[in-house]
Amino acid sequence: MVIEHLRRCLVAVTCISLVGAAMPMPAQAAIVSTDRAISLEQRAGYISAVTAGLAREDLQARFVALGVDPAQVQARLAGLTDSELAALAGRIDELPAGGDALAIIGIVFLVLLLLEFTGTIDIFKKVP
Repeated sequence: MVIEHLRRCLVAVTCISLVGAAMPMPAQAAIVSTDRAISLEQRAGYISAVTAGLAREDLQARFVALGVDPAQVQARLAGLTDSELAALAGRIDELPAGGDALAIIGIVFLVLLLLEFTGTIDIFKKVP
């Protein structure tokens, strides 16, 4: 009796699935403009270039040192606009990881030297 009930349920489910499979599904289609297709292709190229640049070991170490999770980096990367991605992809290889310490020291020295010459501060005291 149980086997007969199971067989009837199985036949009913099979019939319903075959009828459902035979029904045509509505298709969603639209024309993609050439500009949109090109921008999607460029965006994918920019993302791959930036992702490859961010995979550098020195950048990863700097992210960890600053307490930034690499998953957050990928999430922020996905949120960038096309123009921001293009600018970042163009400069990713020349950007230092965390800044250039030598340039910062040089700028601070030049500012202090300028302030000394204008008389604002007196760092280099003259010994009589």
